[in-house]
Amino acid sequence: MPAEIDFGNAEQLLPLIVSETLARGDRLEVLVLDLTATRFMDSQGVRLINDVRHRLRPGARMRLVARPDGVASRVLELTGLRRDVPVYDNLAEAMAS
Repeated sequence: MPAEIDFGNAEQLLPLIVSETLARGDRLEVLVLDLTATRFMDSQGVRLINDVRHRLRPGARMRLVARPDGVASRVLELTGLRRDVPVYDNLAEAMAS
């Protein structure tokens, strides 16, 4: 994911992510979004994640990766999204889950 997720790019990211998930069809079991490079994320980033989550095929799961001390992690915590989508400290943990 990009360094910033906000009003300026969230709307363009949604169709890119959704098209990638649709391209995998029934083979998609877990979608991992890596936010470790994301240095800024506002409510549009939360909305993006929620929109992607609700567009996944039934049975597919979503995992997020965010640095524990990063902005994305704090935003996910403050908005409560962390309760709905598992967040991991690194990509290896998310892929192993």
